[in-house]
Amino acid sequence: MQEPESNDDPILTTRGAAELLGVAVSTAQQWMESGMIPSWKTPGGHRRVRQSAVMALMRMSGAGNASLLDSDEFRLPTTPEYPVSADEAGRLKALAETGLIDSAPERTFDRLTWLASHIVGTPMAMVSLLTARRQWFKSRVGLQATETPRAWAFCSHAILSPSPFVVTDAMADRRFANNPLVTGAPCIRFYAGVSLMDRRGYRLGTLCVLDRQPRTLDDEQLRALTELAAIAGEEIRRRAKP
Repeated sequence: MQEPESNDDPILTTRGAAELLGVAVSTAQQWMESGMIPSWKTPGGHRRVRQSAVMALMRMSGAGNASLLDSDEFRLPTTPEYPVSADEAGRLKALAETGLIDSAPERTFDRLTWLASHIVGTPMAMVSLLTARRQWFKSRVGLQATETPRAWAFCSHAILSPSPFVVTDAMADRRFANNPLVTGAPCIRFYAGVSLMDRRGYRLGTLCVLDRQPRTLDDEQLRALTELAAIAGEEIRRRAKP
């Protein structure tokens, strides 16, 4: 769909956007195709973008969010090795905008994972955020690793729904039985995760709990995990740019 011209917000070609960003034309084209820069196609099949969208990307990069411009971190793969929602490109862009990836530990999130672990009674809990390449832990309890490949993440399944996602026995679940996190350390058998949502409804990651043995959650434990995830989501939304 072609958008009307505006003197206050000019329409740029792919080359014009690339020159403004200081990147190769091919890079700008990839960012447009992935949805990182909102764009549309003309009847002739050429990409166009508003100058304001390019400037917004530049502001995010200049605010210390250099990982946004990484070649892979926030770009949807052509053939993902994990399940994705219909607007995964938009979700990745929203995650980049938070500036949380690779940020320092914070007591707010550490308190939530500690509470989740103790209320539910599991040895492991984490606040997990999902980029295109990895599952990165903003906070974790009972786990040494700070990240895993995205393809291994149980949380990739959890963020597909606003409802809690529970795996009572990973070895008995064909989706996870051969997962390296199940067959090797930390030997996950049980998983329960609740999505963390930003103000636009994108599910950026989860608050999740894990155990090395099969188990279930009762209604009170599931409610507690859901409430703690809501608090984590509120904290993420509080940091978001207006």
